[in-house]
Amino acid sequence: MVNQTGKVVALKSKNKNESFWHFVLNHKWLYILLLPGLIYMIVFNYIPMLGIIIAFEDFRPFSSDSALGAYFTSQWVGFANFRKFLTGFDFLMLLKNTLSISILSLIFYFPAPILLALLLNEIRCQKYKRVTQTLVYIPHFISLVIVATLTQQLFSTTDGIIYKLMESLLGRGNAPDILASPKYFYGLIVGQNIWKETGYGTIVFLAALAGVDMELYEAARIDGAGRWRLMWHITLPAIRGTIVIMLILKVGSVLNTGYEHIFLMQNALNYSASEVFDTYIYNKGIKLAQYSMATAAGVFKSVVSLILVLAANKIAKLCGESGFY
Repeated sequence: MVNQTGKVVALKSKNKNESFWHFVLNHKWLYILLLPGLIYMIVFNYIPMLGIIIAFEDFRPFSSDSALGAYFTSQWVGFANFRKFLTGFDFLMLLKNTLSISILSLIFYFPAPILLALLLNEIRCQKYKRVTQTLVYIPHFISLVIVATLTQQLFSTTDGIIYKLMESLLGRGNAPDILASPKYFYGLIVGQNIWKETGYGTIVFLAALAGVDMELYEAARIDGAGRWRLMWHITLPAIRGTIVIMLILKVGSVLNTGYEHIFLMQNALNYSASEVFDTYIYNKGIKLAQYSMATAAGVFKSVVSLILVLAANKIAKLCGESGFY
C-alpha cells in the first residue's frame, strides 16, 4: 500500500511539472518580456548583496592583486564594525535627523497625494481635470539639482525674493536665514518633497478611484448623500487597501531620506540637522574610503527597514486589512 501510494504521489508530481512547463511554453512571450526586468534585478539588486561581507571585515581593497580577492584576504572582524557604528558619537545625531525628516514626511507628505487625488476626483469638467493633472505632475520631472538651485535663489540672503519679502514683513535683520539655520532644515526638505512629488503621487490613488463602482454613488445620491458623505463613505473605503499598502512601503523606507536631496541642501552651517544615514554612508565610503563602516551602516538600514515592513504588514492584518502580502 505504501508503494502504491508512493507511485500515485510521484505520478501527480510529474503531472504538475508537465502542466507547469506546458503553461510556460504557452505563455513564452510573456516570460521573454519578463527577462529584462529579471536580469536587471539580479545584476543590480541581488549580486551586490555579496558585498555585505565587507561589513564583517576590516576591508582593504588593495590587500590582494584583484578586487575579488580582497574579499577573502581582508581580516574578519565579526560585528566589530556594527558595534563601532552603533556606539559612535554621531549615531544618535544620525538617528534623530533621519527619524525627524521621515516622521514629518509621514505626517505632512504622505496624506498630501491622497487629499489631492480626492480633490481631483471631484472635478466634473474632464478637460479642466486633465489640464490640472498635467500641471501637478510637472514638478516630479524637474531635477533635484534645479529644485535645490531654485530654493537657494529664493531664500538667498543677498537677493532672494522670499527672503526680501520676509524682511519687509519682519524688519531688516529679523528675517531668518532658512538655508543656514539647522532648525528650519527639516521643514525645508519636507516642503520641497511636498511640492515636487505630491502631484505625481496621486497617480496610484486616482487609478484606485477609477475602479470604484459608479452605481454606489448613484445609490447613495438617491438616499440623499452629499459630496462629503460620498467621499467619506464610498471613496475613502474604496482606496483604503491602496492607502494601507502605500503606508507599509513608506514605513519601510523610514531610514531612507534620499541621499541626493539631502546632499544638495547640506552645508557647513546646517550640518547638525542635515547629516543623515544616507550622507553618512557616502562620506564614510566614498570620501574617507572606510568601506567596512559604510557597509555596516547600509546593512543596519536594510535590517531595520525589513523589520519595519514586517511589523507594519502584521499590524495591518491585525486591523483587518489585506496587507502587502
